[in-house]
Amino acid sequence: MGMTMTQKILAKHAGLEKVEAGQLIQVNLDLVLGNDITSPVAIKEFLKTGVKDVFDRSKIAIVPDHFTPNKDIQSAEQCKYVREFAYKHNIENYFEIGEMGIEHCLLPEKGLVVPGDVVIGADSHTCTYGALGAFSTGIGSTDMAAGMATGKGWFKVPGAIKFVLTGKPAKYVSGKDVILHIIGKIGVDGALYKSMEFAGDGLKHLSMDDRFSMANMAIEAGGKNGIFPVDEKTIEYVNNHSNKPYTVYTADDDAVYDEIYNINLSELRPTVAFPHLPDNTRTIDDVGDVKIDQVVIGSCTNGRLEDLRIAAELLKGKKVTKGVRVIVFPGTQKIYLDAMKEGLLEIFIEAGAIVSTPTCGPCLGGHMGILAKGERAIATTNRNFVGRMGHPESEVYLASPAVAAASAIAGKIKNPEEI
Repeated sequence: MGMTMTQKILAKHAGLEKVEAGQLIQVNLDLVLGNDITSPVAIKEFLKTGVKDVFDRSKIAIVPDHFTPNKDIQSAEQCKYVREFAYKHNIENYFEIGEMGIEHCLLPEKGLVVPGDVVIGADSHTCTYGALGAFSTGIGSTDMAAGMATGKGWFKVPGAIKFVLTGKPAKYVSGKDVILHIIGKIGVDGALYKSMEFAGDGLKHLSMDDRFSMANMAIEAGGKNGIFPVDEKTIEYVNNHSNKPYTVYTADDDAVYDEIYNINLSELRPTVAFPHLPDNTRTIDDVGDVKIDQVVIGSCTNGRLEDLRIAAELLKGKKVTKGVRVIVFPGTQKIYLDAMKEGLLEIFIEAGAIVSTPTCGPCLGGHMGILAKGERAIATTNRNFVGRMGHPESEVYLASPAVAAASAIAGKIKNPEEI
């Protein structure tokens, strides 16, 4: 029996010729990631080990992005603690205010992840980097501490589910709609501790931004990771962002998959996840009359330039409905600057939206967009759990930037085709 992409990457990093699903292995890590919430815990555990220094200061990335710019004294103290550790150990990839971004937008942009890497991050959406043909997965702060100390991590080799994508999606169907469709189909535990591996001719119609969005939400189906094959688009992206050497892995023809799903992209419609789980999905044709109070466009799922462009295309020359708050979060400083140069920020502001510095704030109900009791938000974020964005009696609806922008204009969840 052959191996999947994920299994080949893990075997190589474990120094083994072959691995099988369920096998426990120790692997060498290419990157260890933390943020301002998870790093303080990891640092405290790291100090308990008695290790004097990190295993490799170039293979650790720390990005304060959740409660930054600091929202209160406690978050300021946490960031100070992380900052002092980063400076003491000369962490090369520590990104302070002004150079930072939302971590899962920033690391690919900085070229820190390339095909064939093994990446762990003390943030569940570390699975984003599977878009680049890397094995990346979220871990706990204790595992982050061990990774910083030893450069190694323990894994149970995951089984895999294969998603064969065919056809070409319609204009307003993006990677976000594809992954919401998949999660709605298999459920939030449908890929529990499995590798979600994407394949098929339909991939050529998905941009890198689409793929980042899809890999990002693998965890919302319970996946250990999501991963895409490396093609011309991947290579072009990597060559434009990184000078690191990389290795391309392909799944064997006789690789074993627990399940195989065939999805025709041309049949998909814009999709919305209703409260309070990402698998509670409906197509735009079945959403009914859902009025909204807030729109969030951004996050590590949909804060990239392509996302802002499609939102601006719909908002240009129009106005946000009176009484609806629209907040746009570019994923990184570079994306912010590129959007500014293209005139996208001007379109947002003239339409009645506000534009924020990159931050995870509203996605986790941290700051910069908290919902009050009874309020509804449509967001391009990745989770809509009870109280995720504020009051436990508020509601979050997940959607693509196109649907979010259309909804901002209409004041209710709206089909972008009708704007």
